[in-house]
Amino acid sequence: MATESDGEEEGKLIGGNQQLVVDDDLREMAKKAAWSVSSCKPGNGVLSLCDDNLDTYWQSDGAQPHLVNIQFQKKVKLQLVVLYVDFKLDESYTPSKISVRAGDGFHNLKEIKTVELVKPTGWVYISLSGNDPR
Repeated sequence: MATESDGEEEGKLIGGNQQLVVDDDLREMAKKAAWSVSSCKPGNGVLSLCDDNLDTYWQSDGAQPHLVNIQFQKKVKLQLVVLYVDFKLDESYTPSKISVRAGDGFHNLKEIKTVELVKPTGWVYISLSGNDPR
């Protein structure tokens, strides 16, 4: 899930929220984007990543880093990225570090946020704006 607005900082997130809570003033943007992944195991690709079913998931299959690319047709300002992770189900495939990069194209991406996850389980909120209390 991606939502609209900008920011920069590094942080650590421990755990996650079991219930997805997103403010009413934010707008869902994920379905307006083209999604791709660097690699995947058969049956665990982009469709499993974006299907709104917590029982399905993306599972990478290849050398690191593992990437999820989200491209919009026009410029958007993202404020919040929300993802569901569950360390208890599969610690070997649960991300421990997430880098959010933005740019006008694939070849000029700049890192705008890095987050380390420590045994996360549940919804993880990655704020891309400096004023989000989460």
